[in-house]
Amino acid sequence: MTEAIQIVLGGLMQGSVFAIVALGFSLVFRVTGAINLAQGAFCILGALLTYSLEQHFGWPMATAVAGAAAVTALAGLVIGAAVFVPALSRLPMSSMLILTAGLLTMVEGLVLVVWGSQPYALPPFSGEAPVELFGVRVTTQGFWIIGAAALIIVCLWYLLMRTTAGKALRACAENPMAARLMGINVARATLASFVLAAFIGGLGGIVVGPITSLEFDTGRFFTVYGFIAVAIGGLGSFVGAVVGGLMLGVVEQLAAGYVSSMFADSLAFALLLVVLLWRPNGLFSADLGRRTDVREGQRIYPPIVRLQGRTASILGALGVLLLILLPALISSISVMSSLVITGILFIALLGLDLLMGYTGQVSLGQAGFMAIGGYAAAILATNHGWSPLAGTAAGMLLSIVCAIVLSLVTMRLRGHSLALATLAFGLLVDSLTVGLTDLTGGPSGLVGIPSFSIGSLVFDTPTKTYYLLIALIVALLLVLLGGVRSSFGRALQAVRTDQTAASALGVNVARHKLIVLSISAALASLSGSLYAFNFHFLSPEMVGTSVSLALISMLVLGGEGTLVGPLFGAALLTMLPTIVEPLASYKTFASGALLVLALRYLPGGMYGAAVTRIRRLVGAREAATDLAPVPGALR
Repeated sequence: MTEAIQIVLGGLMQGSVFAIVALGFSLVFRVTGAINLAQGAFCILGALLTYSLEQHFGWPMATAVAGAAAVTALAGLVIGAAVFVPALSRLPMSSMLILTAGLLTMVEGLVLVVWGSQPYALPPFSGEAPVELFGVRVTTQGFWIIGAAALIIVCLWYLLMRTTAGKALRACAENPMAARLMGINVARATLASFVLAAFIGGLGGIVVGPITSLEFDTGRFFTVYGFIAVAIGGLGSFVGAVVGGLMLGVVEQLAAGYVSSMFADSLAFALLLVVLLWRPNGLFSADLGRRTDVREGQRIYPPIVRLQGRTASILGALGVLLLILLPALISSISVMSSLVITGILFIALLGLDLLMGYTGQVSLGQAGFMAIGGYAAAILATNHGWSPLAGTAAGMLLSIVCAIVLSLVTMRLRGHSLALATLAFGLLVDSLTVGLTDLTGGPSGLVGIPSFSIGSLVFDTPTKTYYLLIALIVALLLVLLGGVRSSFGRALQAVRTDQTAASALGVNVARHKLIVLSISAALASLSGSLYAFNFHFLSPEMVGTSVSLALISMLVLGGEGTLVGPLFGAALLTMLPTIVEPLASYKTFASGALLVLALRYLPGGMYGAAVTRIRRLVGAREAATDLAPVPGALR
């Protein structure tokens, strides 16, 4: 009995942290309708700022906490005013989700540059000796965590219910247009909610700092679990955020205590999927009266710029010729290896572009299908003597089956709920690759994976693998370009614009989404298999959730809805650190910053900007030809 109480208390402490992060999510969502994935970044920023102020500058702990919280709020003010609030009026909610993911990555990269990759820990606020109550030992920091959560809840309730500023925030949440007509500065209220959420996140990171290893990517942990907590409790519901956080913490600790710590995350993600299927809006959903599957007001998809006709054919042929000749121009093995990685990732990006760019379905779990395909092919080839080609085919088949099951169970989910479901799927696969040690090798990964081969032809050098990838990519592009130009492709774009309208026009939305997710999963599986065979090794971090976010960055940076564009994004983010080695430590920051800049100022991506420029040149040349004097004409 004492052990059970000990476990539950531990879960309540952990859940209090999740609840604090979830409150920040809920506050921003309630006012703006957007999910702020950067919330966890403010947690790690506040904690590490406290560490630096206390350890390096010698500030007293109380002063360091106050200073760090203030600086974190200031960072929220700068990011909110420069990026978040202006983007709200220009981007659809799906793009806002990706934008905040870019902000999370950017802050992670900044933390990596400033504090490095080593772990940190704050000293306990009240000493390290635990307190014993009725035979149960409780760390003193646990009281600080629970107390901070309770204080934040009370202060937030008072602010929203008893103050004029709080009433303005509530008005913006319920009806932004009416609030604006009543004289409320909606943009200022939105910025205030973002800054307050950053402040809350900073406090959460500070109080949990003494019992958590603080690393540059710990913010992603806070984001994921805060996101799951608010999804379980209900987006926009403060009561739901608290209940969801506490429930998630208790379930995690009970699973770790009575099942296995290796599968605690798996059970938490399974709980999220169950709640999403049972109550898509959470246990305590707040009725905000918003539609999440279509654009609101002026938030429409930017037009996709593509090359057409003869110009596209000529440039495409020249591009293929350049890719064929490229190895002859490169003498560096590292650059050649980076080109191979770019090609492998581009195959996964083709599927992601079909899903997100053409169908408008945000997927945060693309790397999960890479993991399924990579591990299936590697295990069959390494442990069971299958040929790499047969193992790859088996992995693709398994991924398609998983995609069909995922599509069927999430059929009625849309918008944020669907994005959450794909995130939960990716995290579930990620946790299983870590927990199934006997099968996957666990955190250490699988070793001794052979090179990819087709019959007697073995692709055991970067150059051979490169030409294999060129052949695959050209074939896939021809097939997919033909598909998206057909009636099937037009139906996908109708689904992307408005699912309800597409259904009214006779498009079978569910079937099209299932087919596209299956194709996307198969391509990601193929990419994961080639990844494993190329490195002769596969570990969970190589195909984890961070890879899913990196793929989204490459897609947006290159250009959504173009199929060819993601190649530019993949090449830039993969090749740049290799070519300019001193910039390698800035890769994470650059990835996030470029994603944010692309969404704000380059909606068509690199490919869209290049196509626009080419069109202008061609148009100017045609205009000049039309205006040229004809010989013998009257002057």
